[in-house]
Amino acid sequence: MNGWLLAAGVTALGVTAVHIVGGHRDVVRPLLSSGLADEPKRVLHAVWHMVTADLALSGLALLYLSLADGTPGAGLLAWFVAAHFTAYAAAFLAITLSVKWPRPLLRLPQWILLLPVAALAAGAA
Repeated sequence: MNGWLLAAGVTALGVTAVHIVGGHRDVVRPLLSSGLADEPKRVLHAVWHMVTADLALSGLALLYLSLADGTPGAGLLAWFVAAHFTAYAAAFLAITLSVKWPRPLLRLPQWILLLPVAALAAGAA
């Protein structure tokens, strides 16, 4: 069993749970009750669900790889998940730093959850 992959998978699934609970309360409910036009509102809602699936599948893939020693391509998949979680974190950092908010790093703190998964997955690769 690869401990790095196990830690990355468990952490990614934890991030997924936070995304589902916190995102539904802080993002989805306000979005759906907003005055935004129906089409962009539904597209953004679908994107939230796509991210949910992506986070969950990434966590499950890492967890599976941690339990299935010697799986061909495990390192490549770990690098892919690391790059992808780094890209997610970079997107949140870029957006939060582009707005003139006080204490911007705490306004969209999703990057704080995403970077540990990236680091753990990279450590496993």
